[in-house]
Amino acid sequence: MARFNPNDNKENSLEYSGLRYRRIVVKAGTGALTGPNGLDSEGMSDLVRQICEVRDALGEVLLVTSGAIAAGRSALGQALGELEHDISSRQVFAAVGQSRLMHTYQEMFAAHDTQIAQTLLTIADLSNRQSYLNVGNTLQRLLELRVLPVVNENDVVAVDEIGEVFGDNDRLSALVANLIDADLLVVLTDTDGLYSADPRTDPAATRINEVDWVDASIEALAGDELHPWARGGMATKLEAAKLVTTSGIPMVMCHSRTEDAVVRASKGEPVGTFFKPADSKMEARKRWMLSGISQRGKIVVDAGAVGALLKDHRSLLPAGIQSVEGEFSRGESIYVADTKGVRIACGIANYGASDIGKIQGLRSDRIEETLGYHYGQEVVHRNNLVLL
Repeated sequence: MARFNPNDNKENSLEYSGLRYRRIVVKAGTGALTGPNGLDSEGMSDLVRQICEVRDALGEVLLVTSGAIAAGRSALGQALGELEHDISSRQVFAAVGQSRLMHTYQEMFAAHDTQIAQTLLTIADLSNRQSYLNVGNTLQRLLELRVLPVVNENDVVAVDEIGEVFGDNDRLSALVANLIDADLLVVLTDTDGLYSADPRTDPAATRINEVDWVDASIEALAGDELHPWARGGMATKLEAAKLVTTSGIPMVMCHSRTEDAVVRASKGEPVGTFFKPADSKMEARKRWMLSGISQRGKIVVDAGAVGALLKDHRSLLPAGIQSVEGEFSRGESIYVADTKGVRIACGIANYGASDIGKIQGLRSDRIEETLGYHYGQEVVHRNNLVLL
């Protein structure tokens, strides 16, 4: 198949290639890349072949990969014995395994005449507006140069005890898709989609081929079982689906061993579970707000505030706030949830967690007398709010 010329007209190129989506993020989880003895070279080789086939036809693919921890654990397992699944052990395994993972990818992609570039990220890299833009510029430039970005979480410096990890790269893939304004996110895993129930225990369970919206009923279908050295699961995959589809980007979740899964998904063919995007793409600034969400912060609001946010698209005022969870500062992105814990929005807080705790339930005109200062009547202004 002829190589795609990025200078060609986009619509004509898509028609020529037979592919529906031009810019694609492919996420390969630990279960998709590893076997009992570490990295699964056969599975990785087939994934590389598919990605190169899509690139030759379409032009732009970014790979978000797991597997470094599993690779490091395999390399050091006999020497160190069975280590605990704790923070320091995971960071040691990642430090050893990352170079092995990238070396494997480099050799496999080189066989297809494809140059790759490693990019290691943490939550902080995407939470800060300036670094977020810098990362985006780098990834965009790599794609322009026909270099394949290979992205992974920087597990060596990630600190799980404060919650700043991506969940086996599920959330990372969604944030990167938002960052580069992707046309499709393909999540490869060890299941062939989302089921109505756990197929391992319920013989009547059926695969859901298409999801219109990731709401509470869909989130309730998430199971708990994880790959031994993965940190994801169905819950984090559904969170990823919610993040990208809210931004207007579709997502496909399918089994990594499905024949030509990446190619078929890129062509728009039915494979796994397809998550429909919102009707229109979200503006770039609001996509950054989604990317900057701190998992440490959440504001719980009453029914009146829920209605004001969802139906009337108003700002969040202190009067509707019932409680504050976690620690966060003014200017950080946090979740807004109802009393049942359902996340309904995210936004940039005008006040820190401790200040909100003091003014929750009060009228806005009492903010200054309570705190001694004020940054406005709104805890989260509607212009800095994204509904989920």
